[in-house]
Amino acid sequence: MTGASGAPYGLRLLQLLLEAGETVYLMLSDAGRLVLDMESGLKLSSASKEAEQQLCSHFDVEPGQLQLFGKQQWMAPVASGTNPPRAMVVCPCSAGTLASIAMGLSDNLIERAADVMLKERRKLILVPREMPLSEIHLENMLKLARMGAIIMPPSPGFYQQPQTIDDLVDFVVARILDHLDIDHALQARWGES
Repeated sequence: MTGASGAPYGLRLLQLLLEAGETVYLMLSDAGRLVLDMESGLKLSSASKEAEQQLCSHFDVEPGQLQLFGKQQWMAPVASGTNPPRAMVVCPCSAGTLASIAMGLSDNLIERAADVMLKERRKLILVPREMPLSEIHLENMLKLARMGAIIMPPSPGFYQQPQTIDDLVDFVVARILDHLDIDHALQARWGES
């Protein structure tokens, strides 16, 4: 999770991945931590282990299922191609993180993990939350899409007649879960009642 607005998307995705029994390695940028507090009221400790305990308690999961890594924890499993996860989602993804991934900067663990996913040809989903989009943003998205990343701006549909903000969030999260091959019942499929 990075510092773009859209913490509800990231939190709901995290909740559903954990409910599905997935092991989650969470990386949270400093700006992401601030936005998380602003948009959800979830104030996490700046110490990774304490924040991990807070999140495990919040989601009622065992510590091993959810592991939080700091931006400079270079020994984290996601930092090496010898132990890549099957997929990575940056949700929300700031324009700065998008640019850093596109340039291969790897200056922090989020950027390095994304670089590993690209080089290992694993699934990398980016959920850029920015508008309007500049030519630089569009070029970075195109560059990453050509590298194999999946670009999923959080653009909810309205054909299912959403009634709440949660319905709009679930629409986007459902599409992310579809791309992760995680079963869900967040909404009816197109053509189904």
